[in-house]
Amino acid sequence: MAFQFSTSLRNAALDAMEVAVGPSPVLTLRSGPPPSDCSQSDSGTVLATIALPSDWMAGAATGSKALLGLWRDLSADAAGTVGHFRIHQGSICHVQGEVTETGGGGAMTLDNPVLAAGQTVTVTSFSLSAGGA
Repeated sequence: MAFQFSTSLRNAALDAMEVAVGPSPVLTLRSGPPPSDCSQSDSGTVLATIALPSDWMAGAATGSKALLGLWRDLSADAAGTVGHFRIHQGSICHVQGEVTETGGGGAMTLDNPVLAAGQTVTVTSFSLSAGGA
């Protein structure tokens, strides 16, 4: 039998994830597919780097948690197509996933995943959902 959790328990778990990552993590947008898991070395080329706000996620509600504030890089590091993201605190990768254009269904969506060096890059959506509903 699969576990099921109350909304309050799922919300608490999501809020604890943000606390565990810590304030002001760094988001890197990278080319290619993500590594097999967060413990693996970075892969792909860094196309954009975003210093996230100190409070980077909204409070969890209904078992999910969305980005808070503006996640934007005013000058992309390199040209290429963004394939995945990683959220780091120091040298530790805490979260990674695929990136698509808005409406493309990725864990994170961008206004335009095909970057030119120096262009502005904006994350249009990112959310975490807790299982066990």
